[in-house]
Amino acid sequence: MRLSIAAAVATFTSAILLYPLFEGGRWFWSSLGVVLAVLAASVLSTRLSLPAWAAPLVSVAALWIFLTASFTAEEAWAWVVPTKESVLELAGLLSTGWDDIQRFAAPVPANEGISLLTAGGVGLIAIIVDLLAARLRRAALAGLPLLALATVPATILIDPISWPAFIIAALGFVSMLAADGRERVGHWGRAVLVRRTRAARADLPAHTADTRALRLSGKRIGFAAIALAVLVPAALPAMEPVSFFSFGVGGNGSGLGNSISIPNPIANLKGQLELPEKRTVLTYVNNDNQPRYLRIYALDTFDGDQFGMTQPEGAPENRTENGPLPPPPGLSRRVKVDNVRSTITVSDEIAKLSFLPLPYPAREIRIDGDWRADVSTLMVFSTRDEAAGVEYQVATSEPVPTADLLDSLPEGTQGADPRYLEVPDDLPPGITDLAAQETQGASTPYQAAVKLQEFFTRTGGFVYSLETQGHSNSALQDFLLRSRAGYCEQFAASMALLARIAGIPSRVAIGYTGGTQIGGRWTVGTNDSHSWPELYFEGVGWLPFEPTPAGSLGQGSARVPTYTQPRPSATASSAAPTPGATDSSADEPQDPGTRQNPRELDREALIAAGGLPPDESMPLIAKIGIGAGVFLLILLIPAAIRLVTRSRRVRTLGWKVSRPADGVTARVVSVNYPSVAAAWAELDDALCDYGLTRQASETPRALARRLTEQYEFDAESGAAVMTIATTVERVLFARDPGEIGPLNKDLRRVRQALAGTVSRARRVRAVLMPPSTLRRLRLMGEGLLDGFDRLENIRWRRTAAQKGA
Repeated sequence: MRLSIAAAVATFTSAILLYPLFEGGRWFWSSLGVVLAVLAASVLSTRLSLPAWAAPLVSVAALWIFLTASFTAEEAWAWVVPTKESVLELAGLLSTGWDDIQRFAAPVPANEGISLLTAGGVGLIAIIVDLLAARLRRAALAGLPLLALATVPATILIDPISWPAFIIAALGFVSMLAADGRERVGHWGRAVLVRRTRAARADLPAHTADTRALRLSGKRIGFAAIALAVLVPAALPAMEPVSFFSFGVGGNGSGLGNSISIPNPIANLKGQLELPEKRTVLTYVNNDNQPRYLRIYALDTFDGDQFGMTQPEGAPENRTENGPLPPPPGLSRRVKVDNVRSTITVSDEIAKLSFLPLPYPAREIRIDGDWRADVSTLMVFSTRDEAAGVEYQVATSEPVPTADLLDSLPEGTQGADPRYLEVPDDLPPGITDLAAQETQGASTPYQAAVKLQEFFTRTGGFVYSLETQGHSNSALQDFLLRSRAGYCEQFAASMALLARIAGIPSRVAIGYTGGTQIGGRWTVGTNDSHSWPELYFEGVGWLPFEPTPAGSLGQGSARVPTYTQPRPSATASSAAPTPGATDSSADEPQDPGTRQNPRELDREALIAAGGLPPDESMPLIAKIGIGAGVFLLILLIPAAIRLVTRSRRVRTLGWKVSRPADGVTARVVSVNYPSVAAAWAELDDALCDYGLTRQASETPRALARRLTEQYEFDAESGAAVMTIATTVERVLFARDPGEIGPLNKDLRRVRQALAGTVSRARRVRAVLMPPSTLRRLRLMGEGLLDGFDRLENIRWRRTAAQKGA
């Protein structure tokens, strides 16, 4: 029964490691319940003396009954007996829980499905641990299923496992090993005791072994191992988590491994536009003092009703802290760019925003936390942090295309994923015909895109309205072909769809317009929520277009890109380079093979062209130096303790005192002469530091004689050590020790003589790692463990009256 209880305790303490994965406490109580159910089944199997193979079957039955009673009681017979309906209900909840785990990021909500999945997993672990520890007597092997519980949070979470939770789990495992050891040793004869201070108990029966001393040794080893497991990793560099358990994001094996819960961007967009009053979302400043659209989401899939977003993938190498982000897809180095630096501050009232509002394309971001870029869209997101209240710096390299450049680009979409051209097969014919009609006469994709934008903003008769509802095919058809009234989401989605039909890769961006400048900062509010299409052109990449009619209610800060406006007449000034554009060297084509590490070269180009200023944080070599210095200081703690102790003793060695007139006992006399006690303690520590032994049975005079003869002290050193010895004996044993002179010079001479008898390495060790101090620290640790033993040995004893009763 002891092993069954120990196995249950070990399982539940290991399950505590799962707490960072869940919100709420339902998983905790469900896990506790399944562990108690398995424990009850194990105790029953022990009482009935069932064979080892039958006990797990009883535990599985108990687990099944508990889960039925906890999650599907209404479908069960008498609320506990499983039925066909309860089994189907459990299966449905398991499927729902698995889907939710794949969909949500940790901490996941502990709903019924997830709680059932967690409780079932903990219950199975409890059954396996009980089988190995209590039935097969393989307690050490039972650590493997317990390790599985620790592996789940270790491989999913970015943060390390909480050390208090680890200590609790480790103590549970050590207690199971101790219980197993006591069971094994208890079947043999009387054990040889380890401790010198405790004799074998004579009240034990002849066939019973006193295993408490053995348990003490095991606990010392266990405590030491746990302490090392907690302290050593703190001095090691953090390692990148490996995702054995896929929780959504990064399903290709190179991603983050955690899931991010993505809200409905379209619903959020309209919800903010319909707020009765404007609320500030963020503010920003930049080096050219110009407003910019701030994109949050890039919707790349169209299902026939509305645009949606593919789950982003953030590989570890694409963390913002690793330097420049991946290069913008399709952007050639021949295109001039504006290099802009912006500082964005998000309001702390924004809830559950896991994507950063950014101008496109961001090339470098400086922000605290684990933020990662999706390679194909350059959305920056986090599975652990939120943007509320965050301030971050962004460097962007915005392409500055001209209408002539866009008109001269070769046709082709090699750099765009095919999903940006996908349209449903069941689109209404009227929409397809409309796309062909409005792009008629366009000789290039750019001309087709401009015609589509003009159709929505000028020639199509569209008006802005928040009254539009629905996203079905019929709603889209009604917007394009009949009502032509809607808000920015309808305009953006419709233009993106018509562009795909015309053969131009497109997606829908959702975020904010540039806002309004107030007091030198650009302020973006909820009424600046906006949606716009982004179209892809080979050689330039993704460019925003603005199909929402200008000056619309709630969209006053929307702006039409300059490259879509009518071409200005050629002037001499038009040939001047665009302010902020790269120099002529950027126009020269480069051999892609020379860019072996694009991220490092991008960093150099970004800094040279006006990217974020170099990080003024401490360089790595300085951090390593500080870490090494701290490590050396920790190693020198014993030396510091020894130095302080010696200094305190030396201060008392110069005292010159005599015996009080009234008679006192020898013990009190020794206390009243601190210089003598200090000299003797310092001599004892010096012998220990230099590796010289002092027998416990030696008197002070015998010790002085042996040191003088064995190590051939000179006359002065021999007289000094004899002076210390005789002084100690007089204080301890003489009725009237008389006057006692200073002992500091004698002690210094003896210490020099002792140092001359050992090697230089021993002298260095005596200074840097004094064994006398280490001995005291070890004795303190043993005293702490002895205190745990005294707590464990407390027993309730019946009084004489109770025995008589």
